[in-house]
Amino acid sequence: MSLEQAAERVFGEHVDQAAGYVELLERHGVERGLIGPREVERLWERHVLNSAVIGEQMPEGARVVDVGSGAGLPGVPLAIARPDLDIVLLEPMARRVDWLAEVAEKLELPITIVRGRAEERPVREQLSGADIVTARAVAPLARLADWCLPLVRPDGFLVALKGASAAEEIERDGAAIRKAGGADPLIVECGAAVLEVPSTVVKIRRLPTAVKPKARSRKR
Repeated sequence: MSLEQAAERVFGEHVDQAAGYVELLERHGVERGLIGPREVERLWERHVLNSAVIGEQMPEGARVVDVGSGAGLPGVPLAIARPDLDIVLLEPMARRVDWLAEVAEKLELPITIVRGRAEERPVREQLSGADIVTARAVAPLARLADWCLPLVRPDGFLVALKGASAAEEIERDGAAIRKAGGADPLIVECGAAVLEVPSTVVKIRRLPTAVKPKARSRKR
């Protein structure tokens, strides 16, 4: 399947919006420090389509927080491919927040942009209770779980885009994930029907908060 065919399959009637996003990244991404020079020629397959297909793991109408959104990955492609999703882009750097605001305005995307870090108390108070929290190229799983799971509602999911290192990270960071309140991670491939190399995600369910049993009164 060609890249053009894959884009049409993934984005459907919104493929022109996706092309507009790629054009913005091509024009401004390198000069504004959003992508490396080598990435310009492979934006579609390595970044945009790769990000959009993880929507396969997101239910209809889900509230999604993209942590460390940066250039808008994966949040912007997700918003284009899945306009039913309620998406928040969380980014700590002011210049990247400005970029994301420009992208949202030019592409007419109904997304919310918040400046801050997932581990900050005000951010947690504002954004907690998300159905899905996602992140791409932000941090190892141990830190991601510690930062992101508090934003996820019980039985919601952290969906982290990872590559070949996914299994190794799970083995190394399993104890830290459980300590942060996560269930055993699952490795899932997304986009197998449209991408030559599917996207690899690690999916971690947030465990419900344990309810301590009430102490029984002693019989006298």
